[in-house]
Amino acid sequence: MARPKSDSSTTTRILRRVRKAPPDKVFFAGEFLDLDTRAAVDQALFRLVREGSLRRLGRGLYHRPRRHPVLGEITPSVEAVAKALARRDRVRLQPFGGYAANLLRLSEQVPMRVVFLTDGKPRKVRFGRQVLELRRASPRMMAAAGRMTGLVIAGLRFIGRANVSPERVAHLRKLLSPRDRRRLIEDIPLAPAWMHPYFRSIAGGEASP
Repeated sequence: MARPKSDSSTTTRILRRVRKAPPDKVFFAGEFLDLDTRAAVDQALFRLVREGSLRRLGRGLYHRPRRHPVLGEITPSVEAVAKALARRDRVRLQPFGGYAANLLRLSEQVPMRVVFLTDGKPRKVRFGRQVLELRRASPRMMAAAGRMTGLVIAGLRFIGRANVSPERVAHLRKLLSPRDRRRLIEDIPLAPAWMHPYFRSIAGGEASP
């Protein structure tokens, strides 16, 4: 019969995996259950946090601490935290509001409260000075989640129809890849009717109104 792995071995294996991952990645305990039992993984994570090899961001979320010589400790990006939540809870997330507009460079405003739509449970996650809010959305609102189409819909909705200028349309046409622009046309039925002409113009078709 195989001997059970020691807790120190589990700690080493977790740390090795964390060090091989991108520096900004956020982890949750369930991602290490292939290494040992839940109790052993929890003990190993507790030990790694206590010794400073990991930081606990929130309930069940961890990251490898990094320090900048001027800025000090660097908090993981909102996107990294959102991806970890999506993996852990097996839900879809879609950037929304000012955050979506900022990602598309339609707005220079960086919101302190970042909002994602979700088909999972609504919640708020606080880490560092940042607040990540998950809002439950309808199936229609989530239909394009995870695609550039969903981001464009959210960004245009935030800035409003009156502010969709020819310059912003040209900016999105340049920003999006040819594949994403083709997908906009396929996804037109998922967007509000007022966005349809802009979708066609961004995709390189008829001029926007």
